[in-house]
Amino acid sequence: MTSPTKAEGSGSAVALDPELETTAEVAKGEKKLEGRSPGQLMWQRFKRDRTGVVSACVVIFFFTIAALAPVIASVYGKNPYTLYAQEPDYPFLLDDFAMPTGSFGGMSGDFWFGVEPKLGRDVFTMLLYGMRTSLYMAVIVTVLSVLTGVLIGMIGGYFGGRVDYWVGRITDFFLGFPQQLFFIAFMPVVTALFVDPRDETPTYLRAVAIVLVMWFLGWMGLARLVRSSVLSLREREFVEAAKVSGASPWRIVRKEILPNIVTPILVQGTYILPSTILSIAFLSFVGVGFPEPTPDWGRMFAVGADVYEQDPMFMFFPGVAMVVFVLCFNLLGDSVRDAFDPKTGR
Repeated sequence: MTSPTKAEGSGSAVALDPELETTAEVAKGEKKLEGRSPGQLMWQRFKRDRTGVVSACVVIFFFTIAALAPVIASVYGKNPYTLYAQEPDYPFLLDDFAMPTGSFGGMSGDFWFGVEPKLGRDVFTMLLYGMRTSLYMAVIVTVLSVLTGVLIGMIGGYFGGRVDYWVGRITDFFLGFPQQLFFIAFMPVVTALFVDPRDETPTYLRAVAIVLVMWFLGWMGLARLVRSSVLSLREREFVEAAKVSGASPWRIVRKEILPNIVTPILVQGTYILPSTILSIAFLSFVGVGFPEPTPDWGRMFAVGADVYEQDPMFMFFPGVAMVVFVLCFNLLGDSVRDAFDPKTGR
């Protein structure tokens, strides 16, 4: 191999091998033309959406403080169960009408968000634990509803024919239930199956009943969405090629169809969760959700509705928290949809 030669006249410059120059240029060109996966493209588009980023930060903040509610309450020095109006350390916390004696619902350095009318519990820790209860329940219901909706929608959409017909009729049957009325009527029935009406219903049993009822009536919308997406995909060339190659239906669904419907599933899931939180709050508001003394968003609204004329601040903090969370989660769902499909961008 010929060694590099010095440039004539200068004695210092070294001429590079032409082959090495070509290799370097090709490597540089390959680096410039390096492709990005759909996930990377989605992430790049999402990061440019300020509304989506801010909404995601707010949602993460809510989940973080809900998960750390016991730690925050321990540092704060209060809990949502103690009746502080009956404690000797806090005399005159409530007046003769069982209303907070301080301004703005009893807000002070000891009670940041005030105290609950009639009982004197700390509103700040009640809100923390109420958020924790609602968010955890909503996540469980959302995951179960999404899994059920995807499974049933794929079965109907992929197999078609009589299978699709009967799956569709079952879905229509469940859609015929008036959800809010069904919640109110069926919740006592579910709890009465396991607990004598004269006994106190355990909190865990109420939680299981809420999950079952909301899961029972929460999967139909996603099932219809998945069915329509699968119907449009099962006739595509790549699915036909997989069938010709002898792939099993399970492999076709898992490898060919499911990756192509992740976007609508994810977006729909971001809409189901805030709707579930509102439904859980509604159940407690009408008295068929979590019993006392379990902290819950909905029951705080129920108490606030009774005392809003005497103590409007009691409803202020849980109301603002719920509005902010639901709004940010819906905006996050819009941003995720736009990031996956830029044609729908706002």
